[in-house]
Amino acid sequence: MPGREDLPSTLRRSPEKAQRTWEKTHDSAVETYGEGERSHRTAFAAVKHQFEKVGDHWEPKGRKGPSDQQAAGGGPERRAPTASGVDANATKDHLMSVARKLDVPGRSGMTKPELVTAIEKANDRATRKARGD
Repeated sequence: MPGREDLPSTLRRSPEKAQRTWEKTHDSAVETYGEGERSHRTAFAAVKHQFEKVGDHWEPKGRKGPSDQQAAGGGPERRAPTASGVDANATKDHLMSVARKLDVPGRSGMTKPELVTAIEKANDRATRKARGD
């Protein structure tokens, strides 16, 4: 199965359900769009509706749905910045708990957008560390 071969490392460290979601969506997208970036973006969009990136892996969200402005509006013609897997539509309390889990410094004084950015950076650091970069 091509999706299994292309499975990103962050998903390899994630629950089986996240892996299956990515694989099935990726394989379907490859049939529709061909192999490449568009198939990967489509697969990640499906994952982001049910999971959020926490550190170097994906965890189930408390609710299903878009995770940021781009996912809510979507479409190839409209490009808005993404939150790189952070559930930017979550409550500030939830973002604070994710920031606590990732030991983000200064989190108690951050606004919701600042928390999203700080979690994105912490996730990137954790992923690089897990990959040995």
